[in-house]
Amino acid sequence: MTIPEKELGRASKSGDSSPSPHPDVETGSVAFIDDGTSKNGDEALRFLKNAHHVGELTPEGEKKLVRKIDWMIMPLMWCCYCLQYLDKTLRFPTAKYLGAAVVFWGLITALTCVCKNYGALVATRVLLGCFESAVAPSLILITSMWYKKKEQPLRTGIWYLGTGTGTMIGSLISFGFQHYHSATFTSWQIMFLVVGLITMCVGITVWAIERLRENQTGIENTQFKRHQFLECLRDPQTWMLSLITISSNVPNGAVSSYQATLIKSFGFDSKQTALLQLPSGAVSIVSILTATYLAGRFDQRGLNVITLLIPGALGGCLMAFLPGDNKAGKLIGNYLTNCIGASLPLLYSWVAANIAGHTKKVTMNAILLMSFCLGNIIGPLTFRQADKPDFIPAKITIIVTCGFAACMAVVLRAYYVWENGRRDHEGEGVGHVADEEFLDLTDRENRRFRYRL
Repeated sequence: MTIPEKELGRASKSGDSSPSPHPDVETGSVAFIDDGTSKNGDEALRFLKNAHHVGELTPEGEKKLVRKIDWMIMPLMWCCYCLQYLDKTLRFPTAKYLGAAVVFWGLITALTCVCKNYGALVATRVLLGCFESAVAPSLILITSMWYKKKEQPLRTGIWYLGTGTGTMIGSLISFGFQHYHSATFTSWQIMFLVVGLITMCVGITVWAIERLRENQTGIENTQFKRHQFLECLRDPQTWMLSLITISSNVPNGAVSSYQATLIKSFGFDSKQTALLQLPSGAVSIVSILTATYLAGRFDQRGLNVITLLIPGALGGCLMAFLPGDNKAGKLIGNYLTNCIGASLPLLYSWVAANIAGHTKKVTMNAILLMSFCLGNIIGPLTFRQADKPDFIPAKITIIVTCGFAACMAVVLRAYYVWENGRRDHEGEGVGHVADEEFLDLTDRENRRFRYRL
């Protein structure tokens, strides 16, 4: 019998065997779990064990609480993701780890201004990637700790707005610094220095605020559980989510890396190109807010992912097949491809909602990030020198990968429907366990768990 099964056995002695349709947190008394095994539960369970009773929140009180959480952590999470986009764990508390990573990546960004050769630039970019890699998994964990499943899509979208706002702010910064002339710094050097210093300030703020409230870090468990790690690797949804992320980020990586090149190829100069990237950020912001709001409102993440990939594929078609003199149409196609990136916060929230168990969630976040990075590595490679200046094969790749990602999203959603139906059929014999939400069970161990579509 595994440790989680033992905990279920002890907890079930306290009694209510009636099924509950909602696996949200339950108010009231807490079943006793002895100190020898309670380490397998999460921090919320330890708090409830000591508090013994938790008062019930009124709807008005819950709204006030959510608003307070929003104003405390959403601005900092947005700043982290926005600053990451400008330059394009288990052993430590998540926000401290995040704060340190942000400080170091700001430092590396600032140091980029002293690079004098290709080797130094490659070294700083590698280090930058190492520190940036902590951001998305940390923000996914923080979001899943503080918000209910129905609240997660919109909140994930809010901090992911950093991509769109980062594009817009970065375009304005680039345009402004192109007018800077000095014998000490070139325009690109001073730009990296300023952005790096701002990033370091945000990282210090994240660290400092976490020190003031380190005992209120939401729901987490810092013990590594090997069986959860292995379960994540064996879970079909892990690899379907990974394939969707890779295929949807091939066009995202291509467009984000070569957007300025594409716009400039339509016949605009460098300063005009910097300003013409502003609508790209606006399209990203609108698509993120709309899709994440609808996903939370109707609890439909998969359908919204598919919907976002359709205009992305259409944008690829416009860029690939319109005549060369139709600059406006090609520019619109370029803007439409920015809808593709808006699917990523929905994938983040899908993981946050459908992967349970802290070690399993951390492992899935790492796999999702590696998939994101792999897609962004493949994307720019589709723009080959031999295909200049139109890059038709790269644009066709955008269409194909969007179609594949949409098909995989359909398959994953069908898998969730099938699995939920199977569990509903088994559900008559599965009794409710008091406070099972805090036992750090995985989604496969907890047979009352239902996957969000």
